[in-house]
Amino acid sequence: VQLQACGGGLVQAGGFLRLSCVASGGTFSSYAMGWFRQAPGKEREFVAGISWRGGFTDYADSVKGRFTISRDNAKNTVYLQMISLKPEDTAVYYCAARYNRYNVGGLATTSDKYPYWGQGTQVTVSS
Repeated sequence: VQLQACGGGLVQAGGFLRLSCVASGGTFSSYAMGWFRQAPGKEREFVAGISWRGGFTDYADSVKGRFTISRDNAKNTVYLQMISLKPEDTAVYYCAARYNRYNVGGLATTSDKYPYWGQGTQVTVSS
């Protein structure tokens, strides 16, 4: 599975962005998808995840109520809608995929569970 993320950019605090990640080379609808981020000097951290059909989602506490993950299986695309952005949201954002048809074991929230990764897109929030 190949993943291509886009939609990052520079935004002021309080602003919004929508990230997209397009998948190719696999049966997208059989994969759970996740968004992770990595700030300079910090480890990569889980942001949000969504199950194969979109019936289950999970979020990091730091983004709950501000970020929304969704997917369109007809377009092989997963989205991350981000509102009320804060300077601490500044990071490179990565989409990731994990085969998990039927959501066996639930959503994974650690990066080691996701074997497929996109190239990352930079999000910078200015204060």
